[in-house]
Amino acid sequence: MPPRTTSADASSGEGPPPVLVADVGATSTRLALVAGHRTSPSILKETMLPSRECGGLETALRDFLRGSSARPRDAVLAVAGPVVDGRASLTNLGWTLDEGPLAAALGLRSVRLVNDLVAMAFAVPDLQPDMLSTLQAGHHAPGGTLAVIAPGTGLGEAFLTWDGSEYRPHPSEGGHVDFAPVGRLQHDLLDYFRDRYDHVSCERVCSGRALPELYEFLRARKAAPETEAVARRLETVSDRTPVIVEAGLAATPCPLSLATLELFAAILAAEAGNFALRVLATGGVYLGGGLPRRLLPLLKGSGFLARFGRKGRLASLLARTPLHVIIRPNVGLRGAIRWALRLTDSGAGVPPPGGLTVSPAGAPGAG
Repeated sequence: MPPRTTSADASSGEGPPPVLVADVGATSTRLALVAGHRTSPSILKETMLPSRECGGLETALRDFLRGSSARPRDAVLAVAGPVVDGRASLTNLGWTLDEGPLAAALGLRSVRLVNDLVAMAFAVPDLQPDMLSTLQAGHHAPGGTLAVIAPGTGLGEAFLTWDGSEYRPHPSEGGHVDFAPVGRLQHDLLDYFRDRYDHVSCERVCSGRALPELYEFLRARKAAPETEAVARRLETVSDRTPVIVEAGLAATPCPLSLATLELFAAILAAEAGNFALRVLATGGVYLGGGLPRRLLPLLKGSGFLARFGRKGRLASLLARTPLHVIIRPNVGLRGAIRWALRLTDSGAGVPPPGGLTVSPAGAPGAG
């Protein structure tokens, strides 16, 4: 698939070379060639590709750069998987990436891999109020830790800590910890999944790829009626998640699809509260990814907040924790771009992950 250019594919002719940036998810890969400074980035070229159809990341990057007059020296690639010693295994895509060989193959001075949720977290302190939907205003503690949890194809988590002058993002693979069920229905769900998988993680039950299995679980229990039209559609599509979401959010919803989304939302609420406690997110919790944006009407219900804050003796702490949904799309790419343009600002090359910092004017949603 040829790149879709969304802005001028040209260099300004002045200043340092542009930087190649990517946000690589299990479903979609977004590529951009950017120049300028963190405060005023200029996207020279941008495209989005289906990840499983692009022939691998190296091929996608080669095709994207082909014919561009502006040639980058460095690349920052946000990827959906843990990054250790410059290598990444993309958990839900099956790709293995290595900074050194990838830079050599593309003829670049450097390639930096960063976890996609770290990239998203890097953008969070810069988000404006109109980029957020606040579920609970709470009380923002100045310099308090910020937690980011994003159910997409998988379940990503990251957090930011204040070091006295700047926010510093940190990776986490908390989405792969054991699923902790709440209530009889979720205990039955855990048993249902244990019959199918050796390890039942939070991601296994709280992600885009989980929705069809939640649907099957509830159908097997006869928890709600299944609309015949939805059943027929699900038999003909390879990706059932969008069908379930659409049917559950329809003006006249499919009862089984709606029950599936409500179960998903209940699990997400509990895990968001768990993550807030793990990192003591007194600065706020931010729900990212496409699913929270789509399910915003469900998340605004009182049941979501009740499940988020149902933490026994620490319920009062959760009641004070700000909770926001990020409604701006492509925040992961936005964060990767902000990091990449540190190169332009410093002239010292793309910083390593430990050098990621951001100085916000104020935490989003504060006040």
